[in-house]
Amino acid sequence: MSEEQFDDELENNLSGKPRSPMARRFRGFLPVVVDVECGGFNCATDALLEIAAVTIGMDEQGLLYPQETMFFRVEPFPGANIEAAALEFTGIKLDHPLRMAVAEPHAMGEILRSVRKAVKSAGCKRAILVGHNSSFDLGFLNAAIARCDIKRNPFHPFSSFDTATLAGLAYGQTVLAKACQAAGIEFDGREAHSARYDTEKTAELFCGIVNRWKEMGGWEEFDE
Repeated sequence: MSEEQFDDELENNLSGKPRSPMARRFRGFLPVVVDVECGGFNCATDALLEIAAVTIGMDEQGLLYPQETMFFRVEPFPGANIEAAALEFTGIKLDHPLRMAVAEPHAMGEILRSVRKAVKSAGCKRAILVGHNSSFDLGFLNAAIARCDIKRNPFHPFSSFDTATLAGLAYGQTVLAKACQAAGIEFDGREAHSARYDTEKTAELFCGIVNRWKEMGGWEEFDE
């Protein structure tokens, strides 16, 4: 399905129905921040080792805020490639007794179930992935969903919101730590490259940029 066909189908599903404030803000999509830590750069062959997701809420003033965090350490799928350099970069120790990893189908099932619930609660029709260099995270998310043979994927299959791009526009910074610093968000480099920590900081950054744009008058709600 092309992007135009997908978006047309979404619009048809939404037409004639009252939209929630969140659905009106992002054309029926609920932003969900996702970060993954992996055994390499190839989503088809390299292991998914950690995944975290943060749903985004909206208050009565139309401002966004991070809502629920979901996080799993993931057992490598059978035959997965894991590069030593990737483990050194992330600091993940696969044999650590407190790692308490779960099978990939369990992790993906729980996260997607929570995302579907959040989408419904927000009055939206789909989730859209938010990530720092989001195409990387979306690639690993889609590959894991395919491996686990999950049929009900709540995420848009190919579109995403990239906070590296947004932070470059808003603050002139594309590295997560530097973008957070420019935005006045506390960032501990010792905690970086944990999927949970990076996801929560990315969620703060995304909400901050969208809220700042609103407060500057850059987006106004309108009747369709």
